[in-house]
Amino acid sequence: MGDNLITLASRLERRLLEKKATVSAAESCTGGLLTSTLTDISGSSACFNQSWITYSNESKIIELDVKPNTIAEHGAVSAEVAIQMAKGARKKANSDIAIAISGIAGPKTDDTRKKVGEVYVGISSTMYEGVKSKIFSGDRKQNKLNFVTLALRAAIEIWDRYHINDFENIENIDEQEIQEFEEKLEIKSDSEVYDKNKEWDDDEIGENWIEDLDEEETIQIIEKDVNQNHKGIDDINWSEQE
Repeated sequence: MGDNLITLASRLERRLLEKKATVSAAESCTGGLLTSTLTDISGSSACFNQSWITYSNESKIIELDVKPNTIAEHGAVSAEVAIQMAKGARKKANSDIAIAISGIAGPKTDDTRKKVGEVYVGISSTMYEGVKSKIFSGDRKQNKLNFVTLALRAAIEIWDRYHINDFENIENIDEQEIQEFEEKLEIKSDSEVYDKNKEWDDDEIGENWIEDLDEEETIQIIEKDVNQNHKGIDDINWSEQE
């Protein structure tokens, strides 16, 4: 990944401070590592708002308004759950951007459809909603570090692409960040720009897209959350481990 966590967190928080914006977090498998990283920086209270560690499926439903039928259909480690976690965190914290992480750190998984090292990072902001996913091959500790690194990089990328019009809005930006920003502006062919006026159907996500993630980062756009409630909580399979 190259950049260490503190460097990435500093870059994100500097951007937020320039806009007087706030960030919130919703974590599952990382157990608070993202929150710890963001708050390790002096002055982070000016932009860090609130976080949730929703390790169990029940806590995701109660604390973040994740729909029970979404967990039942897709599992806790999924793009659909990650984006609902992010949306719930942003709404409840009233933040400008929210980051959610749901993955399988290892060393094993009880769900045969999911792979150890598979992670979904949900990003919800005032300008964008979507999910970035990847599969890593480290041990449990390394996977958690990789998950948070991916989450911070995704948040920076989304903020730069959708919330910053030019570099004059950021003080003391260095040449490396300018180059990274210019590269990120080239939207890849396998990505889709989020359209808040479009209703996304399940068929557009694709039944088998999970199998294509091995060495690639992909952005998945999720259907709008039309109805949030706790109906069906007793029907959830609680065995999936992160």
